Amino acid sequence: MPDQPLRHPAAQPVDFVLPNQSRRRFLSATVLAGSALFAASNSASAFSLFRGSSKLDTSNLPRDWVRNQGGELHAYANYLSSLRLRHIGVEEVIAAHAKTKGNLWNTLPSRALWKNMGQTLWVADEVAHRLGGSIKEVTSAYRSPDYNARCDGARPNSFHKTNYALDLKYHASPSTVARIARSVREEGRYQGGVGRYSGFTHVDTRGYNVDW
Repeated sequence: MPDQPLRHPAAQPVDFVLPNQSRRRFLSATVLAGSALFAASNSASAFSLFRGSSKLDTSNLPRDWVRNQGGELHAYANYLSSLRLRHIGVEEVIAAHAKTKGNLWNTLPSRALWKNMGQTLWVADEVAHRLGGSIKEVTSAYRSPDYNARCDGARPNSFHKTNYALDLKYHASPSTVARIARSVREEGRYQGGVGRYSGFTHVDTRGYNVDW
């Protein structure tokens, strides 16, 4: 027969009842304490989710630029992460914004413009998929109006200003990239511009087709 733990007679449970007034105070205190603990737990979980879901590594970004973006940096990274791109990393897109012209930093787009980039990134990702590899570099994405004005050759009505455009480098020639981007467009997957340059390819989803 297995050993049983020894019990002292004085250790036996004793039933007791609180007076009504004391019972009410006890129950109120318990409910309040539980509510506070639940709220604190939820707040901590929400903060953890917001900070961690994008898994954004900022170690390679300029510290001053990161500080200037504030909480929008992780929020935009969360949006980019939600697109579930196969061949383009969140850090690659974010890095294209962290650039300067003289003493002027580029910025992230405002929230009203975030969704404009979704389809363009899908096109860029599809081109990478058809090339059978990853993208080499996102050289330009959103440009603030002031930053765009300082970019050589940039047009005042550039679709980079409205977050519809990307300048991209792949592990293939710009002519090959442009051909594949146009092929995707001919399949009816998007409407937009494809521009071939000597060192990169421009792709945008402006809503009508144009080539250069």
